[in-house]
Amino acid sequence: MAGNAMKKANRYAQIMEEVFFLHYREGATEVDFERAEFQSVAVKLNIKLPLNLGDVIYSFRYRTSLPDSIMAKAPQGTVWIIRPIGKAKYRMIAQKETPIVPNTLLAETKIPDSTPGVVSMYSMNDEQVIVHSCGNL
Repeated sequence: MAGNAMKKANRYAQIMEEVFFLHYREGATEVDFERAEFQSVAVKLNIKLPLNLGDVIYSFRYRTSLPDSIMAKAPQGTVWIIRPIGKAKYRMIAQKETPIVPNTLLAETKIPDSTPGVVSMYSMNDEQVIVHSCGNL
């Protein structure tokens, strides 16, 4: 399989996938899990445990898509979303897919850039760059 080997999923995806399939039952539209499970799953998969377990959840809620193997289990016309249901407890819910698209009939309002020059000069494209650029203030 050399050369054509599939790229191995990152550790967040591997952990989330394992936790999902521990609880998923065929046809389910809700899957509950707890953040504490990540530790035993990481050990089982021989993966270094992320220092910030909450970032695993945050990543899949706001930054990246769930693994394809999980998305494939969502019923037709739905996608999985992650909702908190208690302290370090979560529920994946199959929710109707509602793509967000701009309304072309609305007027565009241009807003002048009022970013202070010193901020623009040292900023790149990341909201955290200011912290790194300023050093020890």
